Amino acid sequence: MLYILLIAVSLALDAFAVSVTSGLTVPGFNIRHSLKLGVFFGAFQFFMPLLGWLLGSTVSRYVSRYGPWISFGLLLVIGGKMVCEAVFPSEEEKVPELTLGRLFLLAVATSIDAFAVGVTFAFMDVNVWLSCAVIGVVAFGLSVAGGQLGGRLSGVFQRRATLIGGLVLIAIGVKILLQGIL
Repeated sequence: MLYILLIAVSLALDAFAVSVTSGLTVPGFNIRHSLKLGVFFGAFQFFMPLLGWLLGSTVSRYVSRYGPWISFGLLLVIGGKMVCEAVFPSEEEKVPELTLGRLFLLAVATSIDAFAVGVTFAFMDVNVWLSCAVIGVVAFGLSVAGGQLGGRLSGVFQRRATLIGGLVLIAIGVKILLQGIL
């Protein structure tokens, strides 16, 4: 169980960082936003290892080969857009929102590694349902906490927070890519 808890925390750290970034950059960020992040990230962190376990070894070579690139691409696009919005603000200041599409992309990007972990579950003697539940609950909790932390810090430096948030998302994408290809 300690092993599963450590895996859960390590998988949820990207979701935590993205949640802090969202809390920093979304004006009026509140507990509803944090809960929305928690539900999306927690659900994806629950279902992706389950899906990985179900598909087992037949898909593992594709996931390990392309998963980091997919995560990197999604986070690069989202982070790059945030950096551009901070550096080149439009005449009409666009407010970043937690739309369903944005939440979906962020949840997918931060949970592809959970899919790969699920594939390894197919070769281990673990209670998959319990393991996935622990991973999902930890991701939910850290995402809510991260969103609240970011929301409390957001009033301090809004435009810089958008720039920093975008750079953090890009850095997370690079980290995922480097871990996947090294």
